[in-house]
Amino acid sequence: MVRNLLVRGMLAGLVAAVLALVFAWVFGEPELGRAIVLEGAHVGHAAEEAAEPEPFSRAVQSTVGLATAVGVYGVAIGGVFALVFAFAYGRLGALSARATAALIALGAFVTVALVPFLKYPANPPGVGDPDSIRERTVVYFALVAGSVALAAVALYLRRRLAPRYGGWNATLLAVAAFLVAVTVACLLLPVIDGVPAHFPAVLLWRFRLASLGTQVTLWAGVGLIFGPLAERVLTSRYAPAPALPA
Repeated sequence: MVRNLLVRGMLAGLVAAVLALVFAWVFGEPELGRAIVLEGAHVGHAAEEAAEPEPFSRAVQSTVGLATAVGVYGVAIGGVFALVFAFAYGRLGALSARATAALIALGAFVTVALVPFLKYPANPPGVGDPDSIRERTVVYFALVAGSVALAAVALYLRRRLAPRYGGWNATLLAVAAFLVAVTVACLLLPVIDGVPAHFPAVLLWRFRLASLGTQVTLWAGVGLIFGPLAERVLTSRYAPAPALPA
């Protein structure tokens, strides 16, 4: 069963990646192109780019490169999503396969995308201090790992509190504990900005909003597509055997 769920999870991730690619291409690529042109014109890199051509043109990066990156990422998270579903199904209460998939997708979006975005929102390439890229990458993935770990602790806390306070109250207490812990973690991590003062705030906001929207499309697609696929697998596995003829 796990193998069937894994295959369907990767398929759901691929389809969701296509949807996210369309969203990113429509809403994110125009802002990205404007940001690159604006930053390149400001720092005077036009002459350097003419002398040293890029290995991949901007057209390739915005089509084949973007499609490959989003596709590989979608298939990967789809596979991981299926494994998490296989472990969580039946352990989150009397939820159907679709509801379980939707709940996992929501939790994954919050922990993997939303929480890191609130502390370290995405910046267009070329925007920011190049010397801080390594530090920003390290603290970003540290926050992702910490957010996932705190979510796991919150789930454990919810299970321990449910017999005493009931499912709904235990859920509220676990969510509150997660929010407090994440807030403290964000306050302890360093602030890394580096966006130059000349960069238009509206353009930066639109790029970040498109980046977050791509993540919303990806995770929502995985959850909504995988749910019915998983339901078919589970239904066929646990369907009653046909009665033998008399």
